[in-house]
Amino acid sequence: MLEYGQPVVVEFAADWCGPCHIINPIIDRLAVVFVGQIKFCKIDFDVNPVVKTTYGIRELPTLLFFKRGEVVDHIIGAVSEQKISKKLEDLLQETTSG
Repeated sequence: MLEYGQPVVVEFAADWCGPCHIINPIIDRLAVVFVGQIKFCKIDFDVNPVVKTTYGIRELPTLLFFKRGEVVDHIIGAVSEQKISKKLEDLLQETTSG
């Protein structure tokens, strides 16, 4: 997954997490906007303890932005669609320029 040719966004979330329910529709919309440019994945915080430990995930929701298999940015908490979209645009810009 992380060696995917395109940038990857991984959302760490849980069913019991209220803020996760706030950003889920935002992520779904942005996945459509950026289809073919960015790969979106979701990881259930409660089901994947090794992955959450590997990346030090302690707060939900957390979005990790990967480029060439490396974490290059993150967002913690429920934030606006504009903020997430800006990070995605920056990620694409970094990908095409470097």
